[in-house]
Amino acid sequence: MTTASNSTEAIDERKFVVALARGLDLLRAFRPGETMLGNRDFVERTGLPKATVNRLAYTLTVLGYLRLDATLGKYALDAGVLSLGFSLLAGTDTLELARPHMRNFAREVGAAVSLGCRDGLDMIYLETIRSETALTLGLASGSRLSMLTSSMGRAYLAVQTPEVRDALLADLKKAANREKTKGGARLVDEAQREIDGFGRERCCFSFRAWHDDVNAVAVPFREPREGRWLVLSCSGPASSMGEAVFRESVAPRLKALARRLGDTG
Repeated sequence: MTTASNSTEAIDERKFVVALARGLDLLRAFRPGETMLGNRDFVERTGLPKATVNRLAYTLTVLGYLRLDATLGKYALDAGVLSLGFSLLAGTDTLELARPHMRNFAREVGAAVSLGCRDGLDMIYLETIRSETALTLGLASGSRLSMLTSSMGRAYLAVQTPEVRDALLADLKKAANREKTKGGARLVDEAQREIDGFGRERCCFSFRAWHDDVNAVAVPFREPREGRWLVLSCSGPASSMGEAVFRESVAPRLKALARRLGDTG
């Protein structure tokens, strides 16, 4: 079974619906900036057989979660996915609380600040706020980043139990190998080093790992009402915001903000 559950508990195989999980894997195959994917893309990114992908894509299209462009023979996400996203955002009280603080933080630091949560083997942005002067890549609500390369993902991994963390890292390594991600083994090692340093730093960094000109730091905290782990991150151009800036200035401020929003452990 290749699907990564968001649950931190062991999967009860008697209750787990494999077909549903595989369908959700297809929806998660889309990456930031991608609007269309074909069956070959789905096969490569999920590891599922082509016949299974064909059936799942057809079903998701009938249900309104995918839209087929018959001319291109490719699929795009449809309105059903958008409505689920709005339901999630509307039900997140912490997001409403965090927005004004994030806005002030972005203005004071001159960078972008984001709030995210886990989705499979990725982190998904619930909100991103940029300062007027921030020169960062255009990630917005709904954007996804790999746990391996993002500071947000590394911070999430750092606060999981050893068993859950090891299982996720194993799945991430398999996914990197399956997708032939360049330097996949090195990325796992880099993520592990950040995780190992979390006990001392209480945050995780990503220096040019996700993008050649992006540095970032992230801090996890438990949402007060629901108890799930959310992650705050701050990112900026590596060319003007170097490692020292993030370690000495940005990280302490971000940790203080996280403590205002929830339990940082």
